[in-house]
Amino acid sequence: MLRRLHKNQPDSFAFTEANLAWAEKQIAKYPEGRAASAIIPLLWRAQEQEGWLSRPAIETVCGMLGLANIRGMEVATFYFMFQLHPVGDIAHIQVCGTTSCMICGAEDLMAVCKQKIAANAHERSPDGKLSWEEVECLGACSNAPMAQIGKDYYEDLTAESFAQIIDELYAGKVPVPGSRNGRFASEPKSGLTSLTEHGENRQAANMSVTLATEKGDSIARITEG
Repeated sequence: MLRRLHKNQPDSFAFTEANLAWAEKQIAKYPEGRAASAIIPLLWRAQEQEGWLSRPAIETVCGMLGLANIRGMEVATFYFMFQLHPVGDIAHIQVCGTTSCMICGAEDLMAVCKQKIAANAHERSPDGKLSWEEVECLGACSNAPMAQIGKDYYEDLTAESFAQIIDELYAGKVPVPGSRNGRFASEPKSGLTSLTEHGENRQAANMSVTLATEKGDSIARITEG
């Protein structure tokens, strides 16, 4: 897919004081002359601050790392994790459209996005709250179809359960991530066939879901640190 910078760009970008301190700590993790290795975490932090990656943000990061601007452009345009267009104020939804998810109903999920968010990918909803896109494999093939929203995965989706998630986002809620059919992780769809005894201390959800639920900020942007 051809990925280009958005035609409308802000005049400048600057990390908040807290995010700048965070970025400097990341750079300090690498030996002298290896600061370029910090480019992905710094670009990600810039995106979390602003919601998307603008040209000034990419160039600011390159300046901090002593890189030519084209190096930052190469990274930002290669990885789907970086949004080169403005996204929804609440969340940007990435629907996996690769083989397993497509076979299991990804097209139905994208139809929901077109109905509830915007007719075309990378467009914001009329109120500016949500946006969406189709992406390549996100690595949760056993729990297809699935979507990534913010930092978390929402798996074993149907058109109905996905629509409910979107409604919750519009309402200002943070939907609980994880499987929508009760699976703990990636066990067979028909249920466990081995290791069925977990004892009394098994938590209700896997650790990824548990931590996301406890934090309650999986779709939040980082603006202060």
